[in-house]
Amino acid sequence: MEEIEIMSWMTLDAIKKKAEVVESVGNLQAGHSMSVFCIIEDDFLELYYSDSAANYVRRYDDREEFDLALEQRKEETGEAPYEEEEHGYEEDYEEEEEEEFDVEDESDSY
Repeated sequence: MEEIEIMSWMTLDAIKKKAEVVESVGNLQAGHSMSVFCIIEDDFLELYYSDSAANYVRRYDDREEFDLALEQRKEETGEAPYEEEEHGYEEDYEEEEEEEFDVEDESDSY
């Protein structure tokens, strides 16, 4: 992985215009940064826009490293999908729900 600090958003925009954008993570209107993951030929790039820190272009060595960085950035910004299986919350809820409905109420006999 290589990283170059960029002073201007215009430079990042020029690179983005020529690239195939894979995904954007973050939002400069709602937050302080945004990453644009894109590909130019054999180069896997992250264009990092920030209004509170340094901007940069980061080049990843391969697609695997690129995809890993994308998922990590999503987790950092809270955009990663919630994985219920990992935490087991859905299973707990289903067990409680089953117990609640398994009880028969015999007082309602007509």
